[in-house]
Amino acid sequence: MEEKPDRTAKQILVIEDEDNIAIALDYLMTREGYRLERIATGAGAVDLIRDQQPDLVLLDVMLPEVSGYEICQKVRQDPGLSGVKILMMTARGSAMERRKGLAMGADGFISKPFELKELRAEVRRILAGEPAAAPAEGQG
Repeated sequence: MEEKPDRTAKQILVIEDEDNIAIALDYLMTREGYRLERIATGAGAVDLIRDQQPDLVLLDVMLPEVSGYEICQKVRQDPGLSGVKILMMTARGSAMERRKGLAMGADGFISKPFELKELRAEVRRILAGEPAAAPAEGQG
């Protein structure tokens, strides 16, 4: 009897250049039961997304070669990738950055360093197809 990979587990692609963060994400998300793949630069990320069709992309904004914003925009312009969800992550978590990410088509936006509870909740929300909470009026 050979082991089959769990096809029911959601596939997450992590696009993150910082090893420590990628390792932490890998640990946390695999414990949650997700299958994880990682790429460390923006170059080739869109091709990998096309090949793998992950359920969710955890996308760093600041990447070598191609920014997370550019990757998000390219994914959203590709009709074949309409089912791919995107959660953007940034160390510069200003309201303007968040608006820009959501305007580019991200399904969510989280600031680093993030609370593990917050990250888990965002991942679950996005994979469940629930809309992002609107920022309160007058903020940002």
